[in-house]
Amino acid sequence: MACDPPSAPDGPRHNWPLQRGFDRFYGTIIGAGSFFDPATLCRDNQYITPENDPVYQPDRFYYTDAITDNALAFLSDHISDHPDSPFFLYTAYTAAHWPMHALEEEIAHYSHTYQSGFEDMRNERYRRGIESGVIDSRWTLSPGAKNWASTPNQEWESRNMQVYAAMVERMDLGIGRIVQALKNRGQLDNTLFIYLQDNGGCAENMGRQSNAGTIQGLQFPPLGRDGLQTQIWPPMQTRDGRPVGTGPDVMPGAEDTYTAYGMGWANVSNTPFRGYKHDGLEGGISSPLVVHWPKEIPTTRNGQLVHDPAHLIDIMPTLLDAAGVAYPKEFKGHPISPREGLSLLPALRGARLIRTNPFGFEHHGNLALRHGDWKIVSTYQRNQPRAWELYHIPTDRTELHNLAGTMPEKLQAMVHLWKTWADRVGVVEWPITPRKSN
Repeated sequence: MACDPPSAPDGPRHNWPLQRGFDRFYGTIIGAGSFFDPATLCRDNQYITPENDPVYQPDRFYYTDAITDNALAFLSDHISDHPDSPFFLYTAYTAAHWPMHALEEEIAHYSHTYQSGFEDMRNERYRRGIESGVIDSRWTLSPGAKNWASTPNQEWESRNMQVYAAMVERMDLGIGRIVQALKNRGQLDNTLFIYLQDNGGCAENMGRQSNAGTIQGLQFPPLGRDGLQTQIWPPMQTRDGRPVGTGPDVMPGAEDTYTAYGMGWANVSNTPFRGYKHDGLEGGISSPLVVHWPKEIPTTRNGQLVHDPAHLIDIMPTLLDAAGVAYPKEFKGHPISPREGLSLLPALRGARLIRTNPFGFEHHGNLALRHGDWKIVSTYQRNQPRAWELYHIPTDRTELHNLAGTMPEKLQAMVHLWKTWADRVGVVEWPITPRKSN
């Protein structure tokens, strides 16, 4: 979520959660901040700090735990105060987005896990993916992005992935606590759980360059109980005044460090695909979608994989279908855009998804469109003409065999579908050209 300007404590708040239909809110208005002292931390419509929050004061603050704890509090209050009413709980963890911050005792669980490097981890994940049925053996493993043998600072690189794994573990434990709370309340079987990630692994270099020369000898005034963090990413400070270090001079994990895990590990996370967050390639747009609803999903479907493509636009129709309600045509007298997507409930019960419309992607000028078995991709290149690639996904989901040159008519038909979709939903050309003042 973003606000305008994003870090202003006084708003404007028109697109903050309470103004978008939620009854209660705890979280950050924008992401990518510290897990130990997050900037833009907000309760309902008020910016707070971990130290002045009037409601939540744990012995040790860690943002992933804070999200879980507050979600459990909201859930408990709702079930107690409105036992006959349904609830919608949107638990938006920021793990495992950079910065790589985790609790030391959980980082230790992975102290010997990632020393073998990028290639070995990718090959192992590829093998396991085929064995489990997640990866089709027809999909050739895409080329690796980094060579471990020639990678400097290997101990630091391994530590980045250790912290990443610890962050995921803590999130997983939090989800487990929510599951257990619903089970204790007798609500688990009739609760529809949908878990998904917003994009593929991120190859950004945020915080991977050393700032040792810049922060040496620096000490900032402590922020105190009420001082708000004004920086989302470095240069920044801890609440007690220490500068935050970046790059291989500091081992990631603690609150006075800030780094991303980099292209090598993002490539491992995206096994077997190529591409990363921002791309229209599968490594950029593909992520897990896990659904749990014992009352409505047959037990014969437990642990089953659905290979029909789905998209974020399908979540709203799925929830409407589950609740048995129709999507409105207007709100407060104003017409609203028709909903996109389709309900996923038939697929959860074993049927095929019948999707007649394509769905598209755009991120920073990187474009893609999926229609049936076919997909087109275009990667933004500054000052270069737009080029499209064409792939047959069932046999080549790792996108290694571009068919644009041999199937020009199919390519043009798909490009036409993308342009039609983009015009309908309002895709803005990248880079955005500022309007000239008269």
